[in-house]
Amino acid sequence: MTVALMWEAKSAPGRGPELLDWARACELAPKPLRRETFSAPGGRVLVITWWDAAYDAELPELPDPEAELIARPVHRWRFEQV
Repeated sequence: MTVALMWEAKSAPGRGPELLDWARACELAPKPLRRETFSAPGGRVLVITWWDAAYDAELPELPDPEAELIARPVHRWRFEQV
């Protein structure tokens, strides 16, 4: 089964590039099958990782960045391929 983990954060005002750099620098161990990083206006950053695992498997996720870097709590979602 393929599981996708989505991590999304909104930066504090003016800190979008810094949040994007932070997310890109975060290493996951083990590494996912695939990882993509996206950005959007308003300082939003989205990271999607794909794993060959069961839906409820324990998988590494990006942590929360320091509170000063974000405007609100990080959002996380988990999906399974159908």
